[in-house]
Amino acid sequence: MASRNEILNKINEWLQPDDFQDYCPNGLQVEGTSEIKTVISGVTASKALIEAAIEANADMILVHHGYFWKGEDQRIQGMKRERLKQLLDNDINLVAYHLPLDDHPEYGNNRQLADILNIKNPRPLGGLVWEGELAEAMSPEKFGLHIARQLHREPLWVGEGPTSIKRVGWCTGAAQGFINTAQEAGLDAYISGEISEPTTHTARECGIHYYAAGHHATERYGVQALGKALAQEFGVTHKFIDCDNPV
Repeated sequence: MASRNEILNKINEWLQPDDFQDYCPNGLQVEGTSEIKTVISGVTASKALIEAAIEANADMILVHHGYFWKGEDQRIQGMKRERLKQLLDNDINLVAYHLPLDDHPEYGNNRQLADILNIKNPRPLGGLVWEGELAEAMSPEKFGLHIARQLHREPLWVGEGPTSIKRVGWCTGAAQGFINTAQEAGLDAYISGEISEPTTHTARECGIHYYAAGHHATERYGVQALGKALAQEFGVTHKFIDCDNPV
């Protein structure tokens, strides 16, 4: 067992959320019990995740996608009301970290994705984009199969880049707009979660392969790494629950 404030202080020490201008509040979003025995992590604080956390007798839910995004309707009604009611009725803390969890050099989504895809020498390229190299060059088709095998989701592959892929860039989630950063660095391929209509034309006309590997699929790993670190630091129970999302 550990106190909620001890856990939050440690996460803030690790992730340094004050260094980011984000689209949502990072840290404690919904206050619950002050004593934490069980932490459930997940990608998004959906109703399905909350219900699974209740079933697991969780004291804290740790997610990448929480609530209170800039520009969203501030009224507590409908779906938002039901989610908040479940958290409050069961005295469960909701803790969310968005950009700080993408960027962290150890627990971050980008760093963790490099391990999952076996990308060597992973390092920041610029902004939130990372770069690295494959252990062995692959054809674009083989690299797509590799991504599908590791993430358990077939990526959407577009673009007209080199016949062999060695140097790759990536940024998890909805980071398709950063493809120009990878292209300007002369990389062979760029990976992100989602794709937009202009992304196809950029990939084709600028000579780079683009793989849309899934927003959810590319961001499963940061919260797991952070949850495991909390379990080691404080002796709390941690479990990751994957509520499937095809996007």
